[in-house]
Amino acid sequence: MRMIISGGGTGGHIYPAITIAREVAKLSHKCEILFVGTKQGLEADIIPKEGFNFATIEVRGLERKLSWRNVTTLAGTVGSVWKSAQIIKKFKPDVVIGTGGYVCGPVLLAASLLKVPTMIQEQNVIPGITNKILARFVDKIALGYKEAEQYFRKSKPEQIVFTGNPIRPEVMSATRAEGQAALKLALDRVTVLVVGGSRGARSINNAMLPVYKHFSNNPRLQILHVTGQSEYNSIVGNIKQSGIELSSDGNIIIKPYLYNMPMALAATDLAIFRAGAVGLAELTARGIPAILVPYPYAAENHQEFNARALEKQGAAIVIADKELTGSKLIDTIEMFLNSPDRLSCMAMKSRELGRPNAAESIARLALTLKRP
Repeated sequence: MRMIISGGGTGGHIYPAITIAREVAKLSHKCEILFVGTKQGLEADIIPKEGFNFATIEVRGLERKLSWRNVTTLAGTVGSVWKSAQIIKKFKPDVVIGTGGYVCGPVLLAASLLKVPTMIQEQNVIPGITNKILARFVDKIALGYKEAEQYFRKSKPEQIVFTGNPIRPEVMSATRAEGQAALKLALDRVTVLVVGGSRGARSINNAMLPVYKHFSNNPRLQILHVTGQSEYNSIVGNIKQSGIELSSDGNIIIKPYLYNMPMALAATDLAIFRAGAVGLAELTARGIPAILVPYPYAAENHQEFNARALEKQGAAIVIADKELTGSKLIDTIEMFLNSPDRLSCMAMKSRELGRPNAAESIARLALTLKRP
């Protein structure tokens, strides 16, 4: 099996691609995988470190308005399609997969023109502009959310498959006891995990200060807050100015970044998160109820739609970023502390939405596209 995977720009496109690649390698006896991205994107750093071969093309994203920059970008796209075609002819893949981001547009388009089987994986409820365009050319569309199907009405029903979003296998293999031990968490407290993404979320971080004050020394609850590297010093400084001594209080743990996120998820009873597709896939796979604060500037406001899909199914409570306050977080956390049955019910609803085997489903779907 020879496969090209393209996707980049953000970790939300890159890490699902890596997960799919590893799953294909597991299922295929002989497998050779090539990633295609850009020199400027995160993929140029991440993919080689993960041990995969990597090729690059020159391509830019389109602005979401009419502009001369878009005209020059479209002109440049012709060149990137040609370069993609050269890579495809040389590598001779059986299947080409795109996981989102503008880089996969020329690659999937070139593969389609060369009659190579193609598939895109759409992670969000609201598809990105690249995947909306590619849907007209590809053989299969793997959806992370059932709700996204309505945006692919021009595609044939047999093209569309609901698979869920791929998650790292270690997210499911970590146990609660291992997570508690690794992060030195108390065994008899409700654990609240607060994460605003790899870079943090300022609105969430700022809203947490009153939460610390309210729950400091609370014997029923512990908070593990990942602030992001750039926000960490500011948050810790504000905590100290407020008279909260982290070392002595014990139930509030602040970290700039968390490398063992699967361990944290294993130990978590309630999450306060943004609403990126990958993060939500991991929460639902583990059955973790959540307070979601969608990032308001995400393309097409897709995080809002992702979050509302979970809220509609009873797996989350959504607070708009502009309405987020410390008092709202305190009230919501207190409600869960005083209503453990509701927390358990939300956990069950979250687990029902989870697709822990999504990566395997996508990999198997890709393998069916290989022609004899």
